[in-house]
Amino acid sequence: MGIEIEDKFDVPPDYAIPDLSRVGQVVGPKSHTLVAIYYDTPDLRLAAHGITLRRRRGGDDAGWHLKLPRAKGARQEIGRPLTRSVRVVPDDLAELVRGHTRGAPLQAVAELETRRSVTVVREGDRRLVEVADDRVKGTVFGEELRIVRWREVEAELLDGDAAVLAKVGKRLRKAGATPSGAASKLARLLDVPAPPAPPTEPGSAGEVVTGYLSGQVRALLAQDPQVRLAEKDAVHQMRVASRRLRSALKAFKKIVKNTGHVQDELKWLGSVLGEARDLEVIRGRFAEELAELAPELVTGPVRHRLGDGLRAREAEAYGRIREALSGERYYRLLDALEQLAAEPEQGKRAVRPAGEELAAVAAANWERVARKYDAAQAIDEPQRHETAMHEVRKAAKRARYTAEAVRAVLGPGTPRLAKLAEGVQDALGAHQDAVVAQETLVKEAESAREAGEDTFTYGLLIGLERAVADRALEDFPRTWARTATAAGKALSRLNP
Repeated sequence: MGIEIEDKFDVPPDYAIPDLSRVGQVVGPKSHTLVAIYYDTPDLRLAAHGITLRRRRGGDDAGWHLKLPRAKGARQEIGRPLTRSVRVVPDDLAELVRGHTRGAPLQAVAELETRRSVTVVREGDRRLVEVADDRVKGTVFGEELRIVRWREVEAELLDGDAAVLAKVGKRLRKAGATPSGAASKLARLLDVPAPPAPPTEPGSAGEVVTGYLSGQVRALLAQDPQVRLAEKDAVHQMRVASRRLRSALKAFKKIVKNTGHVQDELKWLGSVLGEARDLEVIRGRFAEELAELAPELVTGPVRHRLGDGLRAREAEAYGRIREALSGERYYRLLDALEQLAAEPEQGKRAVRPAGEELAAVAAANWERVARKYDAAQAIDEPQRHETAMHEVRKAAKRARYTAEAVRAVLGPGTPRLAKLAEGVQDALGAHQDAVVAQETLVKEAESAREAGEDTFTYGLLIGLERAVADRALEDFPRTWARTATAAGKALSRLNP
């Protein structure tokens, strides 16, 4: 598994690879023939999302390859050894695209036969950039075979840096190459249906909100295979995308309406993802706290329970995530999200000018935070006050996501408002995290006690966490006073 960074160029039939010796030592060219069969659903769902899945013979990296888009010019490539079967995709690769296929069968859709001439730019033992000059014959399978021929050049970064790739690209362009408009050979070959444009008015609130929702749906889907691979931070990023979507649907309910069921399902997905993420965070938190304690204060197998024990629970939670992501409920949610992005049910306010309508929404969501805080301050009973402050935090999170969603339209006050809301969220998050940590410690201490273990350290950690939680609430009124003043200034800078 690796990240593929390359630039693609269209070239005329008589194109000649220019002299690259000024960039580095030139080795080659070396020629070989590659034959790749590409797999997709009958309606080309993978290709529509820039994903390629192929079985290739020939060259130095024969085998199965799955390429997932990561950023412009960069894709994550996952390889598996060549198998005998041409028809059956390896199970683990099929699993990684299940969020896109949703149970639809994978079948061979095209074949590419490429006569490749490879030149490598080196610096000593380092292979900096590989330049592939490809003459391609593409065959599209179907009731009638369709054959297309073309020539293209790829410059792939190996062990160099972006500057070296840019130098190679500059020389290729000077020789007559032009940047390719196709993301891949397969995209050039197949007639991939373009995603439907939502029926929104240009410059309207509906256009901005629908564009934001579409971006978050793409972000959620992009994290799906990364979560299945258990990549670092992937669960967190997918959870954030689901929260942003849910928050936007709440905040913009008068622009895009009748989304209650989708909100409920996003809440379900967030809870599925949250278990593993929360265990990961709290395990790291306890590791830091134990490392700061004097050795004589750490008694019994507390490190094991708060380390390996929580890690085992985290692994079990990942298993539940994978099960959920391969279930019909998740597939229905993804279908609903894509339908929502393509054909939103718009309210009357969707046609209003974006600046005017969205400024009002951003301001209303901040005012909601202020109302929640005032209500919490009027509560004397500690438990109810703590619960009310948690509602303030949730309101701040929604205000933050709302401001981030509209900042491209509303000018300089919006990023500041988002930052202030994030500050409220973080300050109260310190309290919430400490409360959750105490609850976890109490449960682990009870298990340790039943096993006859020394529980002194658990009590010590509970005391530390309680102090953190209390201090966070005690300090918050001063934080709020500063924040409220700054928020008033930021709101005045919104550009309706």
